[in-house]
Amino acid sequence: MPNNNEILLFFGSFNPIHIGHLAIANYLTEFCGFNELWFVITPHNPVKKSNTLLKDRDRQHLVTLAINDYPKFRVSDIEFYLPKPNYTINTLTYLSEKYPKNKFSLLIGGDNLESFHKWKNYQRILENYKIYVYKRPGASVREFDNADIKVLDAPQMDISSSFIREAIKENKDIRFFLPKNVYDYIIKMGWWK
Repeated sequence: MPNNNEILLFFGSFNPIHIGHLAIANYLTEFCGFNELWFVITPHNPVKKSNTLLKDRDRQHLVTLAINDYPKFRVSDIEFYLPKPNYTINTLTYLSEKYPKNKFSLLIGGDNLESFHKWKNYQRILENYKIYVYKRPGASVREFDNADIKVLDAPQMDISSSFIREAIKENKDIRFFLPKNVYDYIIKMGWWK
């Protein structure tokens, strides 16, 4: 069970944010006891292509629209100001130094845990931060020695941002995969057409 000053960090491109992201985050705050979850928007993942990546502030706006006024969610643009490419260990270190009274933990998908050993300074992350893992369809959960990793029994939704982008490109009506205000804004802006 998390303590009162534990903040769960949900890193992602959120390109775009969708109901899968929100359902997982909502589950963690309402059923797992987290008081605060930050959506940390990543400007550019060093291992992903960025040819379909919206501008940083556009993705931040979509996340802000999505979380609306839910008091347990916060959007963070901290990685916009850190050196590129962004690495999770740098962000965690910066946040821990800037907010020493808070305890930061990391939320990742089971698919990310499979390749976690390839992350920059992954051992420092394991030594200093608790990691919460939500299961992903088809992903196995890897174990690491002496790591504080908790696998969550959260509902699984096999929805991805790439699926959303492709569906929009194909003129599919996917309004129920996104919060209404996010869907409306994407259509208004003509993104991924």
